[in-house]
This record gives sequence, structure tokens and C-alpha cells, in this order.
Amino acid sequence: MTTTDDPTPAERPQTGPEEDESTARLWQLAFGSMPAQIIHAAVRLGLPDALAEGPRGCAELARSCGADEPSLRRLLRGLAGTGIVAPDGGPDHYVLTPMGRPLRTDVPDSLAAMVLLFAGEAMWRSWGDLAETVRTGSNGFERIHGVPYFTYYAQRPDEYALFNAAMGEDTKAVGPALAQGYDFSWCKTVVDIGGGNGALLSCLLEAHPHLQGIVFDQPEGMAQASEALAEAGLAERCSVVAGDAFHKVVPGGDLYVMKSVLHDWDDDHVRTLLRNCRAVIPDDGRVLVMEPLMPSLTEDLGPAHGIVTTDMDLLVTTGGRVRTEAEFAELFAAAGFRHTLTRKLADHGHLEAQYHSIVEGVPA
Repeated sequence: MTTTDDPTPAERPQTGPEEDESTARLWQLAFGSMPAQIIHAAVRLGLPDALAEGPRGCAELARSCGADEPSLRRLLRGLAGTGIVAPDGGPDHYVLTPMGRPLRTDVPDSLAAMVLLFAGEAMWRSWGDLAETVRTGSNGFERIHGVPYFTYYAQRPDEYALFNAAMGEDTKAVGPALAQGYDFSWCKTVVDIGGGNGALLSCLLEAHPHLQGIVFDQPEGMAQASEALAEAGLAERCSVVAGDAFHKVVPGGDLYVMKSVLHDWDDDHVRTLLRNCRAVIPDDGRVLVMEPLMPSLTEDLGPAHGIVTTDMDLLVTTGGRVRTEAEFAELFAAAGFRHTLTRKLADHGHLEAQYHSIVEGVPA
């Protein structure tokens, strides 16, 4: 007879609802990369767009998306498990749910490019070596891919276009919050440093007809910005200028905006960029930073989950970080600015805006 030291059922620890809920949550987190890849595959295959007009059968979807029908059937079941699609009507028929709607590429609030970028191979390979990044302090993305984050995308036109599209989607989500949550009545010309495809300036100029704008970014994305502004009917009110803000910032603005730019860089780079802004900004001008702010470690970080996750992503990818309000005030002072305003955008628009704040500085 074989004996074991396993406890009998009566001796095993009894768990209550809270312990069971915690364990279930832990399982969700530990296997979270799998649902992300299920959603990523769906977008790559064009399933959300294929379901835009209503429910369709698996065989029809396989033909439309160029997929293997048995494998697609399993993917659709996986998507149903995430809530992205739902069974509808006959066997193997599915409909896109409201939760899955933003995965379409033809809707104003599309997140398709964000999914393709952040669940794409370049990102998950870098995240997969997070332990080594924490152990050594070295940049994970550069270690895996051999070049820095922004160089990687600049060398790949298709992926650079995807990067700009993803940043544009994020901007469309939070841009209205900035347009409503900040007083633009005093200024005439807004310069968007790192303005990408012009999504933020498009939002601001549409909301405030008196404004003129300048998109200032690397040359690789300028054609995309010009096309987007022309399509929005804003070409006469907004110019596109190529350049490197770490060498020289374009003059001509009285408000210089940087959305999700400074957190990509270390303090030395941030000071350089802010000093370059100070060199061209008029004495009555202002600089406005829009990005997440790190809460105090004494606060409950649960509601700030998106912010601390962003900080981890920056650790892995660019080597930047999410900063506190006090850290921004110090950086402003070092560059010749005085910190004058910090405001959360949670009460102004899209859910994504709850993770963003604006920090304003004026020439000291």
C-alpha cells in the first residue's frame, strides 16, 4: 500500500469567496498574454471589419479573411470567450459585440492600430525579457532588437505608419478632453511637438476656430500629417514642419504642447527639449505637457493601474518613465520655466482621459 503526505479533504485549507476571487484574478493576470494575442490575431485577419455589417458564418468569414476554417472556428470561440464576438443565429454564426466595435478600422473611436502595435511582436518580445531589464537596468527593447525604440520604427516605414496611427487613436480618445479642459482663448498659434499625424492639432483647431497650428515632428511622418490635415479641411490653418526637437524647436508659437512625449525620455533629454522650447517661446507664451502623472506611493495604486502599467511599458521600450507633479516642476525650473498649473482631465470626455493630466509652465 502506498502512502502519501497529502492532507485529507477535511485537513485541506478552506478558502472563502475572497480567496477564490483573488485566485481567479491571479489566473486572469498570469494568462493575460493569451487573450491579447487572440484579439491581435482577430484584428490582423480583419475579422472585426468583416463583421461590421452583421452576423456571418464561419465558412463565409474564412473565405473573406483568407483563413483556415477549422482554425478560425476555434479563434471565434476564443473571441466569444473574451466578449469580443457572440454567437448569433445558426451554428458557427457570430456577431461583433459593442465591446468589439472599436476593433473595426472604420469607426471614429477605433483602437485597431493600438492593438496591432501594443500586442505586436516587437512589443511582446521586449516584454518577454522584463526580468532581465529589471535585473540589469538596461533597455529591453534595444537589447532584443539591437536598436533604440524610435530608431526601430523610423527604419520600418510600414511599422512607423502603424505607430503614428496608434498614437493618433490615443489622441482622438483624449484630445477632446484637452480641448474642453484647458483655456485656449489667450493664444493664437499652437505648436504640437511630436505631433505625429496631426490628430491632436486637428482636434484643437476644430474645437477652437481662432487657433492656428504647427505640427512639428521627425520627417518620416510628415506626409501622413499633411494628408490628415488636408482631409480634415485644416491645411490652411495648420502647417507641418520637420525637425528634431532635441536640436532645435520650430519658432512661431505662443503655446507649445507635448502630449505623451516627455515620458519617453530620461531627465537629461527632457531638460534639453524644454530648454529648446524656452529658447523660442515668447515671454508671454506657455508650455503644456499632457501625459499620465505618477501618484504618490502612499496612495492606493489600484485606480492608477493604467498609469503604473504605462510606466512599466516605458521601462521596457523607451527607457523613459511616468513622473510626478513635483518632478515636472523641477524639470521646468531647470529649463527656465515656472510650474503654474496641474489639472487632471478625468472630468472631460473619453475614459482614456482619466489617466492623463496637463502640466503647464510659463517662462520664469
